[in-house]
Amino acid sequence: MKSYFITGTDTGVGKTVITASLAACIKKLGIDVGVMKPIATGIPQKSGFKSSDVSILCNACGVDDSEDLVNPIFMPVPASPYDASKMLNIAFDKELIFEKFEELKQKHQMLLVEGIGGIMTPLSHDYFVADVIKQMNLETIIVTRSTLGTLNHTMMTVNTCYEYEIPIKGIVINNYDEKGSPVEQNSPSTIHEITKIPILGAVPFVKGYQNIDSLIPLVEKNIDLQSLIS
Repeated sequence: MKSYFITGTDTGVGKTVITASLAACIKKLGIDVGVMKPIATGIPQKSGFKSSDVSILCNACGVDDSEDLVNPIFMPVPASPYDASKMLNIAFDKELIFEKFEELKQKHQMLLVEGIGGIMTPLSHDYFVADVIKQMNLETIIVTRSTLGTLNHTMMTVNTCYEYEIPIKGIVINNYDEKGSPVEQNSPSTIHEITKIPILGAVPFVKGYQNIDSLIPLVEKNIDLQSLIS
C-alpha cells in the first residue's frame, strides 16, 4: 500500500489538520496508518509531544509510536528549520530523518508524512523539503488554500515537483480561511485545467477547523479516499 508526503503551498495552509483528518479517515477504513512529522519547530508544549502538530497527528489516528520516531527533529524556536538551526547553533541531521522513516514504514501498512512550511522551505543551506520528498521516494499530496493568490502558489509548488521529478498524487483545496472569496471558487477547475493534476477534493470551511472530529466527516464526504488506498 502506498505512503504519501503531504506538502503545502506555504505555511499555515492547513497541512496538519488535513493530514490528521486523512489519517483518521483511512484508519476508519481498517487500514493501519502511521504518521510522521520529520521536522517541527516552535514553542514546546508543556505536556505530551513537544510539537502541537505532532500531537494533532498522533491523536487523530491513535498511534502509540514514540516521539523520536514520529518527530525525530524538533527545534524549540518558532522559525524555519534552517534559521532555527543557526539560532540554536546545531547541525541538521538529515540521516536521522530517513532512519526513523524506514522504521515507521516497517511498522505500518501506510504512512502519511507531513512536511514543514512549503516545498522549498530550507532545512539547511542547500537542502529543502523537496529534497526530503525526493529521497523518501514518495508521491506527494499538495494542500492549497482558497484565497486570492492560490493559483500562483499552487503552480509554483507543482513546477517545483516537476523540477525535482516528484510524482504528484493530487491536490486538496482547504477552504479553512474565512477570507476565501466567491471568485476563488473556480480555482479547483482552473488548477486542474492548467496542470492536469487530479483534484482529490475540496474541504469546505468550518469554524474551529483544528477540531479534527469536525473535519473527519467533511473529509470523508469531499475527498477521494479510495484513490489513496487502491
